[in-house]
Amino acid sequence: MAVRSKGRHVSYQQIVDKHTPQRPIVRNTIRAFFVGGAICVIGQVVQTLFVRFAGFSPQEASNPTVAVMILLSVIATALGVYDKFAQWAGAGSAVPVTGFANTMASAAIEHRTEGWVPGVGGNMFKLAGPVIVYGVVAAFFVSLVRYLVMHL
Repeated sequence: MAVRSKGRHVSYQQIVDKHTPQRPIVRNTIRAFFVGGAICVIGQVVQTLFVRFAGFSPQEASNPTVAVMILLSVIATALGVYDKFAQWAGAGSAVPVTGFANTMASAAIEHRTEGWVPGVGGNMFKLAGPVIVYGVVAAFFVSLVRYLVMHL
């Protein structure tokens, strides 16, 4: 589609490109790197606390550490903090455990007026379903490749 502008043809995409502000890609990348790293450091601190004060081995501390990170993410989502933080942090806030917990909690909170089962349960897993399927399929193919490499 072309639009006449001062006697010449200009495509719609050219007009959009002209008026769209440039994104600071380098700044956003650096911010995402440090924010994602900071979330991982918090997780490492939680795991170290479980090892040091609860007597867990590092392997045993993994599951409770993930549970604490999920809990912190869900609390921050419920308080409306995580979404504001994610807007500023960008992709760094999508660290798998906390980002996925935020996604699930946001869907549950958004649809709670529709009821517990159809609203919270249905919509929460409607959003999470593709992520779970992708994870399972990716794990299958990675395992298959590993098996073939190890046994051929």
